[in-house]
Amino acid sequence: MTLSVVAGPEEHKPGTFVVDTDKSLCLPDGTMATRDRTIGTIDPVSAVGSPGRLLELIRSGDATTRAELAAATGLARSTIAQRIDVLMADALVVEVGEAPSTGGRPPAVLGFNHDAGVVLVADLGATHSRIAVSDLAGHALAEERRDIAIAEGPDVVLSWVEREFDAMLGGLGRSAAEVRGTGIGVPGPVEFAAGRTVHPPIMPGWDGYPIADRFVDRYGVPALVDNDVNIMALGEHWRLQSPVEDLFFVKMGTGIGSGMILGNHIHRGALGAAGDIGHVYVGPDTVVCRCGNLGCLEASAGGEALADKLKAMGYDTSNSRDVVRLVRAGNTDAVQLIRNAGRLVGRVLAAIVNLLNPAAIMIGGDVATSGEELMAGIRETVYGRSTALSTADLRIVPSSLGDRAGITGAAAMIVEYVLAPAAVDRGLSTREAIG
Repeated sequence: MTLSVVAGPEEHKPGTFVVDTDKSLCLPDGTMATRDRTIGTIDPVSAVGSPGRLLELIRSGDATTRAELAAATGLARSTIAQRIDVLMADALVVEVGEAPSTGGRPPAVLGFNHDAGVVLVADLGATHSRIAVSDLAGHALAEERRDIAIAEGPDVVLSWVEREFDAMLGGLGRSAAEVRGTGIGVPGPVEFAAGRTVHPPIMPGWDGYPIADRFVDRYGVPALVDNDVNIMALGEHWRLQSPVEDLFFVKMGTGIGSGMILGNHIHRGALGAAGDIGHVYVGPDTVVCRCGNLGCLEASAGGEALADKLKAMGYDTSNSRDVVRLVRAGNTDAVQLIRNAGRLVGRVLAAIVNLLNPAAIMIGGDVATSGEELMAGIRETVYGRSTALSTADLRIVPSSLGDRAGITGAAAMIVEYVLAPAAVDRGLSTREAIG
């Protein structure tokens, strides 16, 4: 295994969302009510001034001294001091410097300790996957990428994931005891609260497989599982330099899917199947999709479909990467196909723009790395077929994180879960009871 150490991206300011596993939402106000699979109860929202709430204030930068925390919560300074001591004992908070003195001893500045544990994250795709060990700010400390077919089944794929997680932990000098959670993305519909896939069309042997429970049993910490495009959307949203409330993310790889963040909420739908734009009808009726229907977008514009079309022309193309290689080489047949694929995707996105009015559309996945020919086809159709008002400030841009969007989103998902005030308070209470 080649172990790569990765420099962390810009700091993320928390509070944009918190994962709600019952409602499948990200809550912008920082509240959470979740059903914990390992306990089977509903967590109460933490009280103002609890250790978890104080950590939230420190992480956000809204209050970074004991005096500021007392002012923000209305608690006595002695109570604040006691709760900060609890957080420091768990290594979640450290003193990072001194604030300017207003007379007397300068107050200590408190900071969140990113290194107080790690999370294990995986972005499992149809034909290749990326996994990482990240710190509690979502920065990948080490990662591994491998071509592995999801169709090989859960035992083969997840056994590889577990071996690599353990090897990376060892390479970083970290132990399993330092793992605080696991986040996994898979290329199929997911029953989010249960952590298992539901009738995934390209994942034979995975239907109903208890992915989350497997990792809970192995590491003894929370595990969350979501659709791979949802975690990519989440990753892009988490790292946006100019935050927006409504983001539509499209992944163009072997197939085509999308993730929606609406009003800072991830929209998963009633059964986790929201965003499956690859099976929207675009015609013609002569094109048979793997879902059994005719004329689906994916059957004409997905990476596998484009590779098949080029193969029929005599080119050696077996997957989306081969298509991208020809486009980058300036092959006219490939360029024409990729631009037309962009127009087809644009037709579907134009309807979505008119319906949902997102602030930004991001295009990711292997096919998106083909460059401006694809983006030109998408923009041409979206701006031509959408209303003037809905596109007045619309940004249509390539993914900013590329093929690392998935592991970034998986880290965001699990970090925000385990550092939510209720989760922090429960964890501290549990450790006190054990101690």
